[in-house]
Amino acid sequence: MFEFDQYLGFLLFLLILTIGFWLLIFLTAIIPYWIGGSLIERLKEIKDGKKKKDD
Repeated sequence: MFEFDQYLGFLLFLLILTIGFWLLIFLTAIIPYWIGGSLIERLKEIKDGKKKKDD
């Protein structure tokens, strides 16, 4: 069957694969969504501030 060092190597491989997968998801989906949402909110605040200043 497997020896103990092969088992540890396999677990390390699975750990690295899982970390890589979640990092890929985080960097390509969550961060751009977060940055885009914060930019939209900031633009709304600026627009509302100008509207109140004009009134």
